[in-house]
Formats: sequence, structure tokens, C-alpha cells
Amino acid sequence: MSNLDELKKKYDKRIIFCGAIDIQSILPNGSPAEVKQEVRRVMNILGNGGGDMLATVHTVMNEVPAENVLAMVDSVEEFGYYPLKG
Repeated sequence: MSNLDELKKKYDKRIIFCGAIDIQSILPNGSPAEVKQEVRRVMNILGNGGGDMLATVHTVMNEVPAENVLAMVDSVEEFGYYPLKG
């Protein structure tokens, strides 16, 4: 697992981050509330000042509950406008 804080400090606005939502533990095993919390955490780190294209790390597998995918999408809709709503 990458240290998102370190990556953001190192690259800041020089690159666009794409991904960062964990598909091995949070998305398949977390509750919708935990998915929402993770989306907010990732967005607050990587999206601070711009530079985040929020998505899953890789393909969403069949074992991921539909509720969690919807929680991720709904969270981006809720938190994904600047200025970010910490």
C-alpha cells in the first residue's frame, strides 16, 4: 500500500493521481460507510490543491457489493467539488 501523504508531498501538482481506492480490502469487505470514509480520506490527501482523478486501483471484481460501488460514486459526487469539503 502506498503512502499517499508522501506521494502527494513528493509530486504535488506535477502529476495527476488516478486510482487509490483499495479493491482488496475496503471495497469488497468494508461497509458503505467505510467506503465513503476512505473516499473522503483519499480525496483530502491527493485532491488537496488539485491533481486527483479518483478511481479504484484496478478492476472492480465480482465480489465487491454493488452498495459499495454506489457508495464510492455517491461519495465522489458529495465530496468531489472544489473546494473539497474535508
